[in-house]
Amino acid sequence: MELAKPWRRLIVIGIIAVGIVFLLAACNGDSSVSDSSGDTGLVGTIEIDGSSTVAPISEAVAEEFLAEYPDVRVNVGVSGTGGGFKRFTVGETEISDASRPIKDSEAEIAAENGIEYLELTVALDGLAVMVNTANDFVDCLTIAELNEIWKPNSTVDSWDDVRAGFPSDDLNLYGPDTESGTFDYFTDVVNGDEGVSRSDYVASSDDNVLVRGISGDRNSLGYFGYAYYTENASQLKLVEIDGGNGCIAPSDATVADGSYAPLARPIFIYVDVAKLRAREELKAFVDFYLDNSPTLVPEVGYTALSSYAEEKNRVEDAYTGT
Repeated sequence: MELAKPWRRLIVIGIIAVGIVFLLAACNGDSSVSDSSGDTGLVGTIEIDGSSTVAPISEAVAEEFLAEYPDVRVNVGVSGTGGGFKRFTVGETEISDASRPIKDSEAEIAAENGIEYLELTVALDGLAVMVNTANDFVDCLTIAELNEIWKPNSTVDSWDDVRAGFPSDDLNLYGPDTESGTFDYFTDVVNGDEGVSRSDYVASSDDNVLVRGISGDRNSLGYFGYAYYTENASQLKLVEIDGGNGCIAPSDATVADGSYAPLARPIFIYVDVAKLRAREELKAFVDFYLDNSPTLVPEVGYTALSSYAEEKNRVEDAYTGT
């Protein structure tokens, strides 16, 4: 039986209405009908290794990056600045975390292996000098006193060897191992030459080992990055440093304005330029790193640069080969 004309009109109108709904949804990106898989088209694995100081920044960036680019895996290793450069200069990693600039000897190995690199400053850091919380007589040390303690063949074995009036208790030392960029920087500033230090101390590439050592030994003195101190401030006593202008403690403000001298420094990532140009996911990660450093760097305890514009420009210049 043929439908009456009014019913035919209602059916046609209904079909048209449904079509319009789907058309509008497609045009407006309605999530109920669009692809919400989060597929960015970027896939791959990025290998990062190096400084334990820089690692928390790289790990924070990698975590946030994963949320946006779920098909890109970012592995962050912690073998120390020197250990990271050993891998980077032979092409094993895409990025090397570094708490000091690359050495001439490391740059030569990179050149021999055809590795062109880009050095990017990602944060500012201060080195913290700490004692046990039970220590009630040390509040400030001079660079000269640190030198007497840490120089090669030092005869300082007790606290009264450091300064008259200190007790005669033993002095037990804790610090980064020789693969650490923090070790290189501290020895350069305190002893006048990178890598020159007494060797009879508890050394570790793991800052948590140093935290446990200093916090568990009432006669301890040690050093590592300021950010690790802030994470463990309740277990450690911070020592102010007199670099010639009075006793100053490390903080975001004193590191940023340079007054915590000479134990403040820039920290870096090194990027393989050939891989940066060849791999879209690596370029996206480096861009993401610099774009988000103003927020993430302070979150993990370091001081952000006042601007990352220059670093971003250098990435673009390297990427385009200009």
